[in-house]
Amino acid sequence: MTQEQERWTQFIRNSALEMGFDAIGFAQATYLEDDDRRLSIWLEQGRNGSMSWMENNHDKRVDPRLLVPGTQSVISLLVSYHRKEDQSHTNESVSFARYAQGRDYHRVIKKKLKLLYQRIQQEIPIAEGRYFVDSAPVLERSWAQRSGLGWIGKNGNLLNKQLGSYFFIADMLLNIPLLYDHPTTDHCGTCTRCIDACPTDAIYEPQKIDGAKCISHWNIEHDGEIPSFFQEKMGNWIFGCDICQEVCPWNRKALLGHWPEFQPHESWITLSPLDWSQLQEEEYEGYFNGTAIRRVKYKDFIRNATIVLNNH
Repeated sequence: MTQEQERWTQFIRNSALEMGFDAIGFAQATYLEDDDRRLSIWLEQGRNGSMSWMENNHDKRVDPRLLVPGTQSVISLLVSYHRKEDQSHTNESVSFARYAQGRDYHRVIKKKLKLLYQRIQQEIPIAEGRYFVDSAPVLERSWAQRSGLGWIGKNGNLLNKQLGSYFFIADMLLNIPLLYDHPTTDHCGTCTRCIDACPTDAIYEPQKIDGAKCISHWNIEHDGEIPSFFQEKMGNWIFGCDICQEVCPWNRKALLGHWPEFQPHESWITLSPLDWSQLQEEEYEGYFNGTAIRRVKYKDFIRNATIVLNNH
């Protein structure tokens, strides 16, 4: 370690926290041998369901140096979207995953990442790289774990002692050496609440998720008819599913997020399953433009709303 590396690392850390990121960690770029093996088996078993894109760019996914040549360091950043439970902000007959209830996190965080990257380049002119928010073949959770930002919980999510799991993970790959953090230990203990609560048994082993069984897979990724078994299990989830996070004890203790862009849309709360199922396409555009909900096509959203109506 050199004084220069220490100075660069501290500058990046301080800059990120000043700009509103909730946590930051640093890891040395390398080939993720264990992740390569696990991912290969997971894909061979067809656990990705309709998510065929998970089969693309496999080599780059497990080695960021192939994704961005010259990469020496992987920086992981967390942005919390956790909020205090408020019954006035809850519609018990319709549920949207929390992460999608505010502005589209891709756009919001990418803008802040760009500013951080520019600040780094001003301070460290030789620094070059790329930054991503769930938009490139990067194993975000693995890198966040390696950089000391948490551990992989039994529900497959990254868990952080202070932030729980309601947060977004962003990554920056840089061509400079930095001072690296150490992985944390697992703090799930004997708790199996997430496994017990999953309505489709998608958590087939601790830390192993069958994407083809996950409710979020069916009501977000899947295009077309949903099998009757999964229709019933969707309950009131019109987009995504937070059940395995709702029951996690670490989220009860978690610090609240402070980015105003991720506060829920008040207008969504007042609509019933019937209202959503009868939404016209132009109304759909009006409600969800600029949000992550737009990942779902209009016809598939109406499919989801109709299923929730029937379940209700």
